[in-house]
Amino acid sequence: MYRAVILLCLMAAAQAGDEYKYPNTANGRSAMVHLFEWTWTAIARECENFLGPHGFGAVQISAPNEHRVITSPESWGVQRPWYESYQPISYQLVSRRGNEAEFIDMVERCNAVNVRIYVDAVVNHMCGGDTKSNESCGDSKFDASAYSFPGLYDISQFNVPTGQCPTGDGAVNDYNSKEIVRNCNLVGLLDLRHEFDSVRQNIIGYFNKVIDIGVAGFRIDAAKHMWPNDLQAIFDGTNDLNTKYFPQNTRPFFFQEVIDQDTGEAVTCWDYNEIARVTDFIYGREVSETFKGSRWLGGLEDFGKYNSVKLNNADGVVFVDNHDNQRGHGGGGSVLTFKNGKDYQRAIVFMLSWPHGFPRIMSSYKFSEHWHGPPADANYNTQDPTFKADGTCESSDTVGWVCEHRWRPIKNMVQWRNEAGSQAVENFWGDYDRMAFSRGNSAYIAMSRGGSTFDEQRYTGLPKGEYCNLAVVDYDSNAQSCTGNDIVDVDDSGHAHINTNNDENMVIIHVGATKNGPIVEPTIHPTQPSTEGPTQKITQGPTQGPGPTSPAGWERTVIFVEKATQTGQLVALRGGIDGSQRSGCNNNNADTDECAIPITHNIDGQGTEFGSWKEGDDFLDWHGPENDQGNHNGQSAYGTPMVWTTNDPNYSNNVAQHGYGYTDLNQWGEHYWMVDIQMDCSKTEGGWFELKAVLNGQWENDCNQPTCEGSASDTTRPYTTGNHFARCGYLNVFHFNSDHCQIDNL
Repeated sequence: MYRAVILLCLMAAAQAGDEYKYPNTANGRSAMVHLFEWTWTAIARECENFLGPHGFGAVQISAPNEHRVITSPESWGVQRPWYESYQPISYQLVSRRGNEAEFIDMVERCNAVNVRIYVDAVVNHMCGGDTKSNESCGDSKFDASAYSFPGLYDISQFNVPTGQCPTGDGAVNDYNSKEIVRNCNLVGLLDLRHEFDSVRQNIIGYFNKVIDIGVAGFRIDAAKHMWPNDLQAIFDGTNDLNTKYFPQNTRPFFFQEVIDQDTGEAVTCWDYNEIARVTDFIYGREVSETFKGSRWLGGLEDFGKYNSVKLNNADGVVFVDNHDNQRGHGGGGSVLTFKNGKDYQRAIVFMLSWPHGFPRIMSSYKFSEHWHGPPADANYNTQDPTFKADGTCESSDTVGWVCEHRWRPIKNMVQWRNEAGSQAVENFWGDYDRMAFSRGNSAYIAMSRGGSTFDEQRYTGLPKGEYCNLAVVDYDSNAQSCTGNDIVDVDDSGHAHINTNNDENMVIIHVGATKNGPIVEPTIHPTQPSTEGPTQKITQGPTQGPGPTSPAGWERTVIFVEKATQTGQLVALRGGIDGSQRSGCNNNNADTDECAIPITHNIDGQGTEFGSWKEGDDFLDWHGPENDQGNHNGQSAYGTPMVWTTNDPNYSNNVAQHGYGYTDLNQWGEHYWMVDIQMDCSKTEGGWFELKAVLNGQWENDCNQPTCEGSASDTTRPYTTGNHFARCGYLNVFHFNSDHCQIDNL
C-alpha cells in the first residue's frame, strides 16, 4: 500500500502567535483534569487505571520544583498549607509530591496511555518571608530575607531591592498600575526581573528539562504579574517536544493564568492572548450563575458567541472553578464548586458538552479552612486516594479526596466530548429550566433542574439504536454493552423518548455507547423542523438527499486537511489510487504512473512556497516532487502543496487575493489546509481516490475511515486501505491522524 505524504506548509504570517495554543493531546482526546496536589505515583496509576481508559487528554499537575515547607503554628497539626507549593526555592524536581525519578516515571507511564502532562510552572517569583534552607522540601541553600538563592539568583535579579517597584512597601497594592502589578511582590513573594537574560535562561533551562522528559505543556502561574514580552522570550527559548511522544517540531502548549473579571484593571487578558492561551475566569462565573438558577438554561444557545466569555474558542482555557477561586481567592467566591453538588455537576457537564475553549476539570480534596493542604499522615506525607467499589474516592464528611473527575456523569462526558469531536451544536431546544441539543449526529444531551423534567418524544439527530444513558449507567467496553437498564431507544427517524426524571436529571447518549456496542457508521438524519411552538430553538443542518452520482470528466475538487501547525511548517498532499488496484503503478514517475490522477490548481499563490510548488504540479501522486515541478529557494516540493485557511472573514489575508487566509469554503476554523483543483475524475475508482498527509516529512498514521458526514457521502468506497478516501468533484474534509471525514456538494 502507498502511504501518502502531507507536507505541512505553514505561512509564518498566518501562524504568528498561535504556535503555543495547541494542547498536544493524543488524537480524539479533548479535555484535561487538574489533579490538585496528587503525588506523582498516584497520578501515574490514575493515568493507567482511569484517565487513559476513559479518554482524558491531559493532566495539569501541581508544581514539581523544590518549594518552601510550612509546618507552623503547632495548632495546624498535620496540616501544611497548599500554597507552600507556590513558594519556589529552586527548579530541582523534588517537591511534596515526589522526587525526580518518580516524576520521570509518571510522565513516561501517562504518555504510554495517551495522557499528556502539563506542569504548573511557578516562575514569576521565589519564596518570600524570613525563610532559610532548613524550611524546604529539598537540600537547596537559600535565604529569602537576603534575596539569596545560590547557584540561581541573587539580590540584583529581583525587582523590589533594585528599585523597579514604585510602591513604598514593595507590595502589589494597586491594580490600576501595570508597573505595580508586574514589578512588585505579590503577597510577599520575591518578584523576579525577567528582562534579565540570566533569569530567563534559568527558567528556560527548567522548562527544557521537563520538556525533554516528555511533558506536553505548562500552566504559567501568575502570568498577569509578568511582562508579556518576557513571557514571549521564555516561550521562544524552549525546546520542541520529545519526539518519543510527539511529532517532530511540535512546540509546547502554554496557558497563562491571567485573572481578568472585566473590572477595568490595567492588566487584562488581551495583553497575553496573542502569545498563548489564557485562563478565562469569566467563563466559570457565567456558567456558575446560570446553573445556580439565576438565568434560563435556554439562553445558553448563544453561549460563547457574544459577551458570555472573555476569550474566543482558540484562545481560552475554560473551567467552572479552580484551586484558587473554590477557596475564595483569585477572583473567586461566586463560582460553583464540589460543595454545591448537583448544580456544580451540571455546570461541569455543560462545559464538557459545549464546543468552546479547552476545558479543565477540577479534581479537589475537602477542606474546612482555605489554607488546608491535601490529606496527609502524622508525618505530613500526602496520602494517596483510595476508591470505593463504584470507582469514586473514599472520604469522610470533612476530610479526603473529592475526585470530581470520577463522578459518573463527568467521567462519561469526557468520552461524550471525544465522540462529538468538532461537530457543531444542532437541534438546540431550551426553556428556563430545561435544555437539550445534539453535536452533529454523534452525541445528544438533555438536562433539567428545579423540579422540571423532560418526559417526552424529542428529536436527537442520532442514528437508530438502544443507547446507554451515561448520566446514570456506564458503558462496559469489554462486554460492549450498558451496565444498567436506563436505555434510550432512538428510532429510525432519530426520535427518542427523553426522560430526565432520574437521580442526575440528565440524559447523556452518544454513538460509542449502546446496548449492542458502538455504532461505527452512523446514519445522518435531516434536522427536523419545529413542531412545538415558538419557544423551541432549532439549528437547521444540511439535508441528505438521494445518493450523488460520480462525475466522469474534469471537475472542481476541494480537499481540506485540519492540522494545527507551527511557523515554518507547510502542508502538501500525496495520493491517487492504491497500487494493488491497478497495473502500471510503482514506477516513481507521475507522468506515466497509472495510479496518479491529473490535476490543475485553481489558487494563485502570489510567489509563496505554494506559488512556486504548484508550478509543474500536474498530478496527485504518491512520489513527491514531479520531474518538472517548481522549487522554492532551492527546496523541492513534497507533493501537491496546500494553503493555510481560516473561516474568519476579518483575517488580514484571503485565499483569492493572497494565496492563503480566509475563504468562505472553510466553515470550521483555523488551520484547515486546502487544495482547490480541477481533477480528471475518469482516472479515479468510481469517483473515489486516496490521499494521505506528512508533517515535515513524517507520515500521518493509517486510518480506518467510516462512512463520512456531509451531504455527498452516502455511497460506498470501492475498496479499503489505511488512507483517507475522497470524492472527485466534491468538497472533502479530513483531520490529520484521524478517522473523521466529511464530504459535501460544492
